[in-house]
Amino acid sequence: MLLDYVWLIPLFPLAGVLINAFLGRWLPRRLVAAIASLAIVASFAMAAVLFFQMLGLPAEAEGGGAGRQRIVPIFSWIVSGDFVVEANILLDPLSIVMALVVTGVSALIHIYSAGYMAGEEYHNRYFTWLNLFVFMMLILVLGDSFLTMYVGWEGVGLCSYLLIGYWFERESAANAAKKAFLVNRVGDFGLALGIMLIFATFGSVAFGQVLPAAASIPAGTATAIALLLFLGAAGKSAQIPLHVWLPDAMEGPTPVSALIHAATMVTAGVYMVARTHALFEVSLSALNWVMWIGALTAFLAATVALVQKDIKRVLAYSTISQLGYMFLALGAGAYAAAIFHLATHAFFKGLLFLGAGSVMHALSGELDIFKMGELRKKLPWTFRTFLIGVLALSGVPFFSGFFSKEAILSGAFEGGAIVPWLLGLVTAGLTAFYAFRVLFVAFYGKSRLDKKVERHVHESPWVMIVPMALLAVLAFAGGYIGLPRVLGIGSAVEEFLAPVFADSTLVHTAGEATLEWLLIGLSVVAVAAGILAAWWIYVRNWGLAGRLTQSARRLYDLAFAGYHADRAYMEAIVQPLRMLGEGLAGAVEQRSIDRAVNGVGELVGLAGEGLRRLQTGLVRNYALAMFLGVVAILAYFVLRGVLSW
Repeated sequence: MLLDYVWLIPLFPLAGVLINAFLGRWLPRRLVAAIASLAIVASFAMAAVLFFQMLGLPAEAEGGGAGRQRIVPIFSWIVSGDFVVEANILLDPLSIVMALVVTGVSALIHIYSAGYMAGEEYHNRYFTWLNLFVFMMLILVLGDSFLTMYVGWEGVGLCSYLLIGYWFERESAANAAKKAFLVNRVGDFGLALGIMLIFATFGSVAFGQVLPAAASIPAGTATAIALLLFLGAAGKSAQIPLHVWLPDAMEGPTPVSALIHAATMVTAGVYMVARTHALFEVSLSALNWVMWIGALTAFLAATVALVQKDIKRVLAYSTISQLGYMFLALGAGAYAAAIFHLATHAFFKGLLFLGAGSVMHALSGELDIFKMGELRKKLPWTFRTFLIGVLALSGVPFFSGFFSKEAILSGAFEGGAIVPWLLGLVTAGLTAFYAFRVLFVAFYGKSRLDKKVERHVHESPWVMIVPMALLAVLAFAGGYIGLPRVLGIGSAVEEFLAPVFADSTLVHTAGEATLEWLLIGLSVVAVAAGILAAWWIYVRNWGLAGRLTQSARRLYDLAFAGYHADRAYMEAIVQPLRMLGEGLAGAVEQRSIDRAVNGVGELVGLAGEGLRRLQTGLVRNYALAMFLGVVAILAYFVLRGVLSW
């Protein structure tokens, strides 16, 4: 059966890694890009084939069949006494959806990168790391155990570090890479402790043995496990307070931002919580933490995005906010809605990042939206695709973001989470405002381009435009697979993922049609208000933004600085640790450890000096020493014989 060949999905990216890593420096640039891109296209094609085959299978096991779930053995990884870990692939509706999103968006971004990175010096290294990232991400979502997932988890963290710091000659890029690596280590430490506690509790790390037995453990143990797992998810998915690495990660190439920090890696935490929902449901307090952290992250990150001038930083904070939406859905028990928004977000946010890259490509790297203007006439294809991305991000009706956002807000309201729902509703309006703010400032109005830059403005090549156009199609039409239940059609996403979440105890019953339409209407009003406010301030009354900024300067500066989260970390953690390190270096290392080591060296030197003086080089001295030694030995044996007698 074709499902047994699921191992081909990660094998193709691995083959691309090996070919470009060992042969890439001798291959033509275009061939390197072609090999890397074809590897991901082949992986996506295999995932698509398996997906359509799964559609033809019954959702649940019938008549001895396995339904839509398969565990495909690869090899025995760890065998140590009773601790056995098999390297198996878990193929089910959730893992195949994740594989489709990862490989599909990655394939388009690889093709885009062929044009965007064509002139870079370390061309083969870039595509090697990009393929390695996709391979590790597939290990993360296809592994059938916590330990296999952890390998992929750490692998994508390493690739993120390498790709953010791709331009390592720049101090800002090197610092951003280190920051991302260190902040993620905090979350990963929690995940590692969670996995250890899982093994201590269940005696296994396999999903198939742990998750079905989750309901049998005490609530306190479940809370500890779930919160440790969520700490890992918060680090990887940039939730407060571990969100500070993501905006700085924009120092990497724009395709990297699109791939890693919008569509794939940052969604790993969402996938992990959805996969382990059985553990979280044993502890409702842990689920509440997930919901509230998600709601607050969505709202606060949106307020920061309102005032950013750097187009990529706007999108970075937008990503943090949208990830908060996903965790809000997970905490409310709307797991299918969270995965649905994960997929639609990959489409429109990947598109927006590629659009930002196209703008940078045309404007010699310019990022400040207030130094742009009138780009819709100069970059027509970029403008059209970027507009679709903005409409989808804003949740305008009939675009993908509208359907997935409505599923989240409805799930939160039906789950009784009224305050988080209200925060999500307000965030919807803020999202529409900052999305259209970028569109109006960068693409409308009068040109504010530097004259030298303006003379060389040009549309991107087809190899960059085509992936953007395909993502634009998905950003528009991708939401129709999850139509709201109020329409009486049913969500194909919920139906397909139903077997994965069938054991959930958080069952949401659909409200009356009138209530559902009212919720949708409130959301549409919030979005319309955000768009209208952006138009009024940045199109109709251009100078109004400056006056509003001056009238609320402190609040503006507070939001612009991201509520001083970085400053708080520097003052509360980094500087005290640095002072402690400097103190230990002086008091302990130099005065104690160094002196002790130096003292041992001096003692050995003195001993050597003493022994050196015995080596005179005179034969009579050596003969005398031998004679005295023989006499001493004879005297010892004679004395021992006398004493024994």
